[in-house]
Amino acid sequence: MNDSLPFYLVLAMRTPDFQPEAGVAHQAFLQDLIEQGLLELTGPFTDGSGGAYILRTTDIETATKIAHNDPLHITGSSTLTVHEWRAHRPRAGE
Repeated sequence: MNDSLPFYLVLAMRTPDFQPEAGVAHQAFLQDLIEQGLLELTGPFTDGSGGAYILRTTDIETATKIAHNDPLHITGSSTLTVHEWRAHRPRAGE
């Protein structure tokens, strides 16, 4: 992971057209991102409405291009939005 790259939060919210097989392809997509060193965190929401993942890449255009290659997006199973996120670990006194 490159600590100098910004974070991009990808929210994936299920649509009424959600296809379970897209979820399987999505997991393979995430594994590929791990192997490329692009995926920081990932996981589903406990209410079943979707999930999120955090990318580390150069800019929002690249992050959006990556997200638009997600099988959840391609199949219309989820609506994906990408946000640049200035995340940090707070220290005592902040």
